[in-house]
Amino acid sequence: MTTGALSIIQTMLSKLPQSEQKLAEYILKHPHEVVNSTVSELSTSAKTSGAAVVRLCKSLGLRGFQDLKMRIAGDLMKSVEQGYRDIEPGESLYRVVEKTTSNTIQIIRDTAEIIDHDNLKMAISMLMKAKNVHFCGVGASNIVAQDAQQKLIRINKGATAFTDMHLVATLIANAQPDDVLFAISFSGETKEIVNVMKLARERGVKTIGLTHFGQTTVSSLSDVSLHTSFSNEAPFRSAATSSRLAQLYMIDILFLGMATEQYDETVRYIDNTRAAIKSMTEKMK
Repeated sequence: MTTGALSIIQTMLSKLPQSEQKLAEYILKHPHEVVNSTVSELSTSAKTSGAAVVRLCKSLGLRGFQDLKMRIAGDLMKSVEQGYRDIEPGESLYRVVEKTTSNTIQIIRDTAEIIDHDNLKMAISMLMKAKNVHFCGVGASNIVAQDAQQKLIRINKGATAFTDMHLVATLIANAQPDDVLFAISFSGETKEIVNVMKLARERGVKTIGLTHFGQTTVSSLSDVSLHTSFSNEAPFRSAATSSRLAQLYMIDILFLGMATEQYDETVRYIDNTRAAIKSMTEKMK
């Protein structure tokens, strides 16, 4: 079932041009009506133009009005969700566990709904063909970069994940034609990452960007853009709790997507690394 239109609209609402924003607000208030409307009927009801409907679909990254309607129909069939909840002063540990679990499920579900499967396939293809993959991220995003590096190294794929952007720039300067730069930035505007992406473009290095949904500088500089859901971060979640989990989720999808393409080879590499680690651990006893 295709879903995610309403969450995409909610995410993008404040960033839309005024004419499209008016239409988007109407859709959020009358989703049932939209499902049974034509472009002409919707534009008349929302007191806007048919061209505005087409532009809105494009701004939302959708394939057209039918795609919008199908996603809204899918949204309306879903059970009601609680949304994101932040902790309160003096919250019991029981409630902390409950809210953290709920938020984790929500961010993964929301991210799954906005995955562009064509871009996902292209990213997997680029990673499989790459001789080396250079992951870069700052702060919490670097934790995700290191997780991605560890996964690729386990299947015998050259990978780096430096925190020093000067070292990343050095790698880009000497990159091979089949190397890939994989930039991770939830905001998509992290200055160090943007500068590295610009350098990669100047050097002709292929790039993949992982940011929140919507237009960002990093996504505009990427050959392939991947996105996580852009939830309204509450004070404690702004410490990259939900966004980090969504990024790790996307890395898992990419890794498993690669594994299915070369299953036997992947299993062999993982068995080899597991045996090597076990052997080394036993020698330390």
